[in-house]
Amino acid sequence: MVILSLVSSSVSLFSPPISLRLPPLYSHVNFPASTFKTELRPLLLCCLDSRDTALIQQCNSLAPSIDGETQTESLFTLFRDIGFKEEETEMLLTKNPDVKSTPLDKISARVASLQSLKLDGFALQGLIAKCPTLLSSSEELDLVITFLVDELEGRLDPELVERILAVADTSFLLGFNQKVRLLIHHGIPKEKISHVLSKVYLSKLMYQKSVEDIERLISYLEPFGGIGIVARRPVILNSDLDTQLIPRVEFIRNLSGEDDFATGTVLRRLPAILSYSVDHMNSHVEFLKSFAGLTSEQVFKIVHVFPNVISTSKERKLRPRVEFLKECGFDSPGMFKFLSKAPLFLALSEDNLSHKLGFLVKIGYKHRTKELAFAMGAVTRTSSDNMQRVIGLYLSYGLSLEDILAMSTKHPQVLQYSHTSLEEKLKYLIEYMGREVEELLAFPAFLGYKLDSRIKHRYEEKLKSRGENMSLNKLLTVSAERFSKTADSIEVICL
Repeated sequence: MVILSLVSSSVSLFSPPISLRLPPLYSHVNFPASTFKTELRPLLLCCLDSRDTALIQQCNSLAPSIDGETQTESLFTLFRDIGFKEEETEMLLTKNPDVKSTPLDKISARVASLQSLKLDGFALQGLIAKCPTLLSSSEELDLVITFLVDELEGRLDPELVERILAVADTSFLLGFNQKVRLLIHHGIPKEKISHVLSKVYLSKLMYQKSVEDIERLISYLEPFGGIGIVARRPVILNSDLDTQLIPRVEFIRNLSGEDDFATGTVLRRLPAILSYSVDHMNSHVEFLKSFAGLTSEQVFKIVHVFPNVISTSKERKLRPRVEFLKECGFDSPGMFKFLSKAPLFLALSEDNLSHKLGFLVKIGYKHRTKELAFAMGAVTRTSSDNMQRVIGLYLSYGLSLEDILAMSTKHPQVLQYSHTSLEEKLKYLIEYMGREVEELLAFPAFLGYKLDSRIKHRYEEKLKSRGENMSLNKLLTVSAERFSKTADSIEVICL
């Protein structure tokens, strides 16, 4: 109404009154500046003479400022809805004039697209505060957001989206789309892309790695497990192919006797082994060769079943463990045989081993004996707590420490089984099969068979024909094929 007031003043001062017949809509209600420019201005120009037209042109210069004020007010409203305080919005717009000059509809659309990526509340506010140019940046960002929403179906975690969009140069985001498409093309499932990208150094991947670099890296690893290795150890994508990956893979391959399949097995079991330099890996190999007396072939066989030996400290773990085996009477061939079956012994902590050693000595094992070493090897894969519960369980069923020693000497695994599983088998043996617990002294391997598919099944089949007196050994050790034939023949006789 300000403009119409000015126009009315001009008419009264410089010319006789002019009767304007305006439609009721414009005579009685407020209207935006845009309506003046598109509808009222041409009408007035037709009705006024040249003197009045000059004044109208002066008044028309007020319209942009009104549009600017409307834009600013709308921006403040939008930012308030996101979570910004008025003074925070004012500071942000002052420091980022490009945002202030960006059309409101574009900013609103950008905010909506960010919200579609699960960025909301504090996450959205924090991202905009950190990178306000996201609201005014070029088409590169639109393409990336479209890619994240449409192709990746919004699967990325909000924290990861923040890291991706917070890059200094949005031109690098176009390459990001291509790199992710390449990973998906080679076999990374879309549902795992978020995990893969969250484990890499994104800035390095986007700024320093080209699509061709990533393609070469995956192609080189193809004979050894390819994209599967990358999926398990995404940070490999940040490694330099020529100076890091190739020398490390070739070292392992040479140690294996150029066996690509065996090399691939090592890499698949422990992709993190590629994080260690050639010098580091070589120092561990040479230590085992010189101090334990192993050959290169024997060292690789241990690495093959337990790649973590490469990451184990030589001085804190490898040296004292090898010394322990020497004190127990092992020579190099015996040591290799032991470590092939119980390689985890090399990596367990001193506290872990000392607890287990205490339990073994308590039930009767002697220090510095091979029997003690074999028992230690057998319990490497169980916790000290489970081992204590197992010994307590045997005692609660009437077995003595001497009985437990005899059982574990014959079948060392009896100390590593789950105490819950053992309790179920002992209960079935005594309550359902009607046997004495002492029968385990003759056949402790009974405790290693599966309760439902082996013990129950065979006992119930044999019970139909031979009663309850068949030995546990004969009941369980016969092959499945032979047992099936025997059961069939029994069924025929019964018929």
